Amino acid sequence: MAGPAPLLPAEAEAVVRALQSTELRDTGGQGWLRQHEYVEKLNMHAILSASTGQEQLLTELLVTYAKIPVLIGELISVEIWKHKIFPVLCRLEDFKPRSTFPIYVVLHHEASIINLLETVFFYKEICESAEDSILDLIDYCHRKLTLLAARSTNGQTVTPTELRPEDLASPSSMQELQKQAETMEFEISLKALSVLRFITDQVESLPLSALTRMLNTHNLPCLLVALVEHCPWSCREAGKLKKFENGAWHVVPPEDQVKMTKLDGQVWLALLNLLLSPECQRKYHFDGFNKSQLLKLRAFLTDVLIDQLPNLVELQRFLSHLAVTEPAPPKKDLVLEQVPVIWDRILKKNAGKWEAIAKHQVKRVFSPTEEELKLQARRWAQTYSLDMMEALAPNKPRCGACGTEAAKRCSRCRNEWYCTRACQVQHWQKHKVACNLMAGEPRGADCSFTCHYRCRALVRLDCSGPPGAGDEDDGTEQALEKDTNVVGFCQERLDP
Repeated sequence: MAGPAPLLPAEAEAVVRALQSTELRDTGGQGWLRQHEYVEKLNMHAILSASTGQEQLLTELLVTYAKIPVLIGELISVEIWKHKIFPVLCRLEDFKPRSTFPIYVVLHHEASIINLLETVFFYKEICESAEDSILDLIDYCHRKLTLLAARSTNGQTVTPTELRPEDLASPSSMQELQKQAETMEFEISLKALSVLRFITDQVESLPLSALTRMLNTHNLPCLLVALVEHCPWSCREAGKLKKFENGAWHVVPPEDQVKMTKLDGQVWLALLNLLLSPECQRKYHFDGFNKSQLLKLRAFLTDVLIDQLPNLVELQRFLSHLAVTEPAPPKKDLVLEQVPVIWDRILKKNAGKWEAIAKHQVKRVFSPTEEELKLQARRWAQTYSLDMMEALAPNKPRCGACGTEAAKRCSRCRNEWYCTRACQVQHWQKHKVACNLMAGEPRGADCSFTCHYRCRALVRLDCSGPPGAGDEDDGTEQALEKDTNVVGFCQERLDP
């Protein structure tokens, strides 16, 4: 069967045009949720289009309608929400939401935007269309990478915390949400690293203020040296080397331990761009401290590493030359320097109002009725198309009960996976709350026919089974996507 298709050109244009800035106070509200849905659709569209080499349309739309500054503004707005409003929500003793999924959506919004920017910032025209907001994006990436380097220097390793739908309705759900936010912060920082590397690809066309900010204000070359030195996406656990790739930690076999990962490559490419560009060399101050930090890189430039990224030979020569020379100090040009404004504008506008905003959002946004929650759950189910998510997922689905690979899922909510009926029955009491929420209205009482998920698009079944054979609340076999009545047809259509 063909995989899910990206948005049609007219749909993509409509979604891009609908993107607009929102106020911090409105975060999580109905208008904000529509913006989140647009970002999610564009994010999934960008990934699928990039996988087929057809992302040029989205790039042109974002440039034509000047939406990159809007996305950067929303990215910084939700970052401020996470640092200023979210901690207040966690401290409110009388705030016990029926479901914390609306809050999780806000936390996830930052990850969605940075992922979209990572996909499209590969193109020069996208970087140029950011205009003055590129300074705000550089500051954002610097904050994320500084946090990443600080944690790795202190020996802190982030381990993924899986947040299950039933956890979102449990008494300790806010604590679980905080753990998930911490894990998400790590992954967002890695995305910010990729975005920064794409920005450095365009150093020749960046505004003068952007170069000054990267080289002198934030001293990004030394920050990147710290990332090479401490490698936050690599750790040792029980004597085994583990590396973070494609959203998960993996044990690295001994024969692959010297292989360069994508994240390693991003750091080295950013260093190449910043240190070997003539304009950057003219503006960067190679004082005693900066020089000593940069010369640490020579210990990591082994023959094995250079074989994997031959361009590093030029960096190796530059460092050898730097070790025996004293570069002239940068010329102090008299220029009017631009400064980022988005972060300061949001902070100034909402200063002293953080608790009031949090209480407003608790009352108006994060305490929905059961009917509002069901309605929103159905909208989320439409936004997060399961077929689309399966196409984007790097790993096969896992059983909700035992964790092994699963080929069947709950036919009622189509959100939870199982390997056998026994696992589904065992897990039903935990899954029931989330299932009722995601499924919305139940199927007819006489419905007993379901199908393996791979055949769902091919088979339209009659929900008119005998009385008493319908859905039950105990996780009986009908709720698992398996139907012996259509196995022959499914096998015929699916086998090569």
